[in-house]
Amino acid sequence: MKAVMKWIAAASLFMSGAAQAEPVTLDIWTIDRPDQYMYLLKDEFEQSHPDIKLNIKTVQFRDMVNDLARATATGESPDVTYIDNPEVALFASRGLLLDLGPMLAESKVIKKEDIFPGPLSSVTWDGKIYGIPRGANTLALYYNADMFKATGLDPDNPPKTWDELYAAAKKLSDPAKNIYGLAFSAVATEEGTFQFLPWLQMAGGDYNKVDTEGGIKVLDFWGKLLDEKLASPDTLIRSQFDSTGTFNAGNAAMAISGPWELPRMGREAKFDYRAALLPIPQEGATRASALGEGDNVILAKSEHPKEAFILLEFLYSKMPDVWNRFGFVPAANVKSNDPKTPAIYAVFEESMKYARNRGPHPEWPKISKAIYTAIQSSLTHQSDAKTALGTAQKQIDAVLNK
Repeated sequence: MKAVMKWIAAASLFMSGAAQAEPVTLDIWTIDRPDQYMYLLKDEFEQSHPDIKLNIKTVQFRDMVNDLARATATGESPDVTYIDNPEVALFASRGLLLDLGPMLAESKVIKKEDIFPGPLSSVTWDGKIYGIPRGANTLALYYNADMFKATGLDPDNPPKTWDELYAAAKKLSDPAKNIYGLAFSAVATEEGTFQFLPWLQMAGGDYNKVDTEGGIKVLDFWGKLLDEKLASPDTLIRSQFDSTGTFNAGNAAMAISGPWELPRMGREAKFDYRAALLPIPQEGATRASALGEGDNVILAKSEHPKEAFILLEFLYSKMPDVWNRFGFVPAANVKSNDPKTPAIYAVFEESMKYARNRGPHPEWPKISKAIYTAIQSSLTHQSDAKTALGTAQKQIDAVLNK
């Protein structure tokens, strides 16, 4: 009898050990650098969920769509990835993302009615939800208040119209000190489209109607800034990150960028930096800004959808902290925890009221390419603004009429 009992005890011990499965490892793709969002939250998540490990890979923002398309075609896609908000429709329409509806219905952490309409629409395709916003962002005008004072400009009255922006940029430019009046990005990537669209929208156009008098006015204005060297020539090749770096270093008096820059700006900028809403074409004009930031999505072929959704819930639960830690505006109706730089926070909070989605459309990359190619063509004087935008319109019409 004792032998039988020992055998039962040993068998029970064996079965108990076998039941303790190895932790599930989720493959995560992100555009973050090691000092940003996903990496900084990794340890917190793993400590609170010891049965799930995260294997994180950084993919460059400009490469994410192509790399993800190749990975899904070869069966090597991650479990969870970041996708820029206009790209959700591209992947969802092709059946590559997991419909989160059933899990959202059971979730005690994420309530879709709490997510703001703009961010929610960016993850919605054909009536289904395919992602969870990790935050939101938009664009504003940063400016160096110390430079404003030194040149006789009032830092409490930043430029409100395009004419005022031009006048300020001209006064603030100092070629002898290698200081440009304004830094922004017109690079031939999605970032260029992102920066251009609010200007186009304020001038009466949109992503599906670019060949407008307003569109010509925008490109002519941008061209004037470049031709008069009020903005650096490398505006055409540098990212938003790089252009803001120029501002942080004191080589640009103003910069157009988003709140994601604030953590770095707080470390690098040794001056009084402030923010204002994007200037409008003229008094009384419609205001617009861009809806940015991306979404956390689960790939349809993930072998661990349950664990992947647990990660999405955890990331969503950090929404009250995203402003202070990562420079995101909350994408849901939550209260930010004692926001740093409250005056700048108020500017971006106000700007979010005017932020518009890019698309959505399943062929957004083709639309965006037509737009940023037109920007480059005009600003490098390969063609005039009217011709460049006319060419882009034909390409966009061909996509939209499919």
